Amino acid sequence: MKNKNKSFRADAIGSYFRLEWLPLLFVTLSGLVYNVGLLAGPWYEGRLAQCLADILGGNASAANMAALVLGYILVTLLVQAARFIKRFYVRRFANNINRRMKGILYANLVRQSRASLEKEGAGELMTKAISDVDDCVEGMRKFTTEVFDTGVALAGHVVMLLVYDWRLALLSLLFTPFSYVCAAWMKKPVQRAGAAYKKAAGALSAATLDRAQNAVTYRIYGCEDARAERYEEVLDTYEKTAVKNNVWQSALPPLYLAVSEAGVLFILWFGAKNVLGTGWRVWDIAAFTTFLSCFTKLVVKSSKVAKLFNSVQKAEVSWKRIKPLMKQPEQLEPLQVPQAADVTLKDLAFAYGDVPIFSGLNLTAHPGDIIGIPNHGQLRIGDCLTEGEKLHFTGIPSFAPELLKSVRALDPLKSKHLGNALRQIAEEGGASVFKPVIGAEWIVGVVGVLQFEVMADRIRTEFGIPVAFEPTQYFTARWLEADDKDELKKFADANRASMATDHDGAEVFLARNAWHLNKAQEDFPKVRLNKTREQIF
Repeated sequence: MKNKNKSFRADAIGSYFRLEWLPLLFVTLSGLVYNVGLLAGPWYEGRLAQCLADILGGNASAANMAALVLGYILVTLLVQAARFIKRFYVRRFANNINRRMKGILYANLVRQSRASLEKEGAGELMTKAISDVDDCVEGMRKFTTEVFDTGVALAGHVVMLLVYDWRLALLSLLFTPFSYVCAAWMKKPVQRAGAAYKKAAGALSAATLDRAQNAVTYRIYGCEDARAERYEEVLDTYEKTAVKNNVWQSALPPLYLAVSEAGVLFILWFGAKNVLGTGWRVWDIAAFTTFLSCFTKLVVKSSKVAKLFNSVQKAEVSWKRIKPLMKQPEQLEPLQVPQAADVTLKDLAFAYGDVPIFSGLNLTAHPGDIIGIPNHGQLRIGDCLTEGEKLHFTGIPSFAPELLKSVRALDPLKSKHLGNALRQIAEEGGASVFKPVIGAEWIVGVVGVLQFEVMADRIRTEFGIPVAFEPTQYFTARWLEADDKDELKKFADANRASMATDHDGAEVFLARNAWHLNKAQEDFPKVRLNKTREQIF
């Protein structure tokens, strides 16, 4: 995964912010316009209340009210336009980081061995990692929103309150910091609830995958009821932790808001004295309404800051978990493809024994041409034609297939020909082919689902045998190897129903599921169940 910025560090949060500087610039400019424009709201509300009182007292007309309403509408439209721009670029910022983080996460996971992923639990690992990335990005999004939104708005509202009456402002704002203290005090319970929920979600994913993959095995061995009971326990734990996590996340913000709103009592009492002329300042109705509206908006903003604390705390926990996986994937060297050129062969000759077949043959092959020797099962991938030297090539591996299916000829009379076709395709490296010791079916193994369709079409067109691929009971294949041949024979006798041979005649163990594979390895520790087999030519 390439990044234009060479100083980018996948395991540093700051690098993601620096990489998205352009969206953040738009967020900053639109956020300033939005939050400064918000200060006009309380002022207009106060002027409207005063104008209404003046109209009732005969000191103003409806035209004055209409002018204020028009101005209020225009300011509101400007504020909402800035708000739309800000939210658009905040979402773009979050989406870009989410895509980049998941790209790095996937790139690192696919570079891990299948054994390590199976050991950690691939389903559980992916569920937790993706959930943690989403939580981390959500925390970054809310942090960005509130820093450029709530922070500026809070500062503006506080200044506005201090200008109108600094004593009453300080008195009414005493409860707001207390809500922050409550948020900090609830930090650990929120983290514990979030961590427990993610753990339960991962366990449920692993249990669901296990129940689907091994359903037949559990039924055969009479463990179905026990596994169902265990699954219900995991599901019950997940439901309880999900409810507890939602309670912590949803119930706390209203609590913070209620604590902060307690300052309204001081405003109603001392603000009324200011209006009556017996308080610290002399107010009219407009000043009282503006102060009350400004305080209410400030409290609402401060409750969002408390909510921000919860999101940032969740993001911190999530980042600590995924940070080991957030490493810059190693860059692969670009593939060097040589320039296509003509190939000229001169004075070719061939003889069968002492009888010459042809000589003096010249030919030229252009880019795109295929040079081949007519052959029917005699030459394979890795074979080498020489003038008599005996050469052996080692280190060419065969890999255990990811997907297994049984194949049958739609015309039973062509079953024998099907075997020859499958062996030829296997010799070419197009797929893995296994012949079980018991039964007449053929098992085909591939690494991608589309290979089955390609094979079916090739067998039909090249060999004239329409075939059908059907699901099989087998989960994976392993080549057998042991230092003691007697151990190998004991293994084959004990697992006769799962034994097969590949197209070279090598013994293969076909496991029905992961449990069956692990059980066979535990019963015969001296027998190696290999995912690859080295071919020698």
